[in-house]
Amino acid sequence: MRSRISMTACALMAGLVFTPSVCLAQTSSSNYKVLASEGSGFNVSTVQKLLNSGDAFVSKGNLVKAKENYDKARKVSKQLLSFYRTLGGSFRGLDARIPREMDSKSREVAKLYANVNLRLASVFRRQNKPEVAVPVLVEVVKLMTPAKIEGQKAYQSLLELGFVDTPYAAARKDL
Repeated sequence: MRSRISMTACALMAGLVFTPSVCLAQTSSSNYKVLASEGSGFNVSTVQKLLNSGDAFVSKGNLVKAKENYDKARKVSKQLLSFYRTLGGSFRGLDARIPREMDSKSREVAKLYANVNLRLASVFRRQNKPEVAVPVLVEVVKLMTPAKIEGQKAYQSLLELGFVDTPYAAARKDL
């Protein structure tokens, strides 16, 4: 009986020694945080790249390609904004660091989102489609409020288009 137990123990030990084991060490940084990489990913730098690309197309006079890039930047911005706000709300009251981080990221994305919308509205205006620019401009005012420079620019554009008649008295004069 004893020999059977010791043989079983030896067999188990031999099986453990010669069996390939899974390594639980930290993965290399090249695969870790893929979405945070500046080259590609789902982050603020991706939105900024799309915005810059759209600007380059505008400077070349290719409004169709510019609109495509702005639309992509707008879509990514909207998703990021929603996800950051949702995550921040989910952790509110549990860990104050996470909502603070998400709020900070949300503000950064919101500003980019407003700038994308302003540029997109500008493209629509250049294409003689002011009726398409109006909802985009209203969204900027709603998102940023008229207290922020982006909201003031959007409201000024709405005034120039004739959608609104009353100038915003508190607007900065250097718009």
